[in-house]
Amino acid sequence: MRSRELKFIRTSFMGYVREFVKDIFGARTLVVAAHPDDEVAGAGALFRYLERAFFVHVTDGAPRDMADAVSHGFGSAKEYADARRKELLSALSIAGVRPEDCLGPWVPDKEAGFHLAETSLRLRDAITETGAESVLTLPYEGGHPDHDSACFAAHAAAGLIRKERAEPPSLIEYALYNAMNGRLTSLEFIPREGFDEITFMLSEEERRTKGRMVDCFATQGPVLGMFPIQLERFRPAPAYDFTAPPHEGSLYYEQFDRGMDGKRWRELASGAVKELGLGSPM
Repeated sequence: MRSRELKFIRTSFMGYVREFVKDIFGARTLVVAAHPDDEVAGAGALFRYLERAFFVHVTDGAPRDMADAVSHGFGSAKEYADARRKELLSALSIAGVRPEDCLGPWVPDKEAGFHLAETSLRLRDAITETGAESVLTLPYEGGHPDHDSACFAAHAAAGLIRKERAEPPSLIEYALYNAMNGRLTSLEFIPREGFDEITFMLSEEERRTKGRMVDCFATQGPVLGMFPIQLERFRPAPAYDFTAPPHEGSLYYEQFDRGMDGKRWRELASGAVKELGLGSPM
């Protein structure tokens, strides 16, 4: 495993070029998602250009309160989770991803914040086992507590590897959604000084491929409809202080019943940082 210093310049490209993708992500990439569909919404067109990709899904996409499961006609959370897993594998197969390269899920939907240390340790092991040179993960932006938990785990896993005197993989983020200015924005990052982003404007063929992947998620149509299909956006991951809010004002997920608010999530993050013996920011 090797760590590469990434120097992104804020720019846009028309379509993906395999050689350039390898220069950014290396030969082996571990893609981290909180839910089955996050990765396709944010970066689905990228995957067929990655030389070797593995996937971690922190949650099973099926909250135990059953509200989502019942609304989609399922009689149990397990049935709903199984359906979402099947949708995921169908979507990723379009990009040539094999089921055996998809790890997890590890915890129930909406509960990742209660398993931060455990998830970080498992992700550290997954990085080591796959030999990932880069980890493609979500940013810390308050869109969903599970998203922030996946981000925490990626940074903590890198910190644990560094603590063991080994070189961690490069951490790269894919944009998803946030509400920094009080309104929902999709596929845009909260700006971080010194961390430029690269935008890939998808070719017509790439849009068709991504559209086919999105269509596999029959249960998530309304949610995925909020994401434009014309572009995908990435940047090197900044260091985050997970004990502080990701932005001023209320977080997007605090508008809904996600089983968590920002204050409680940050308390859990602070506890996990101490349990893992890490510092902050990380």
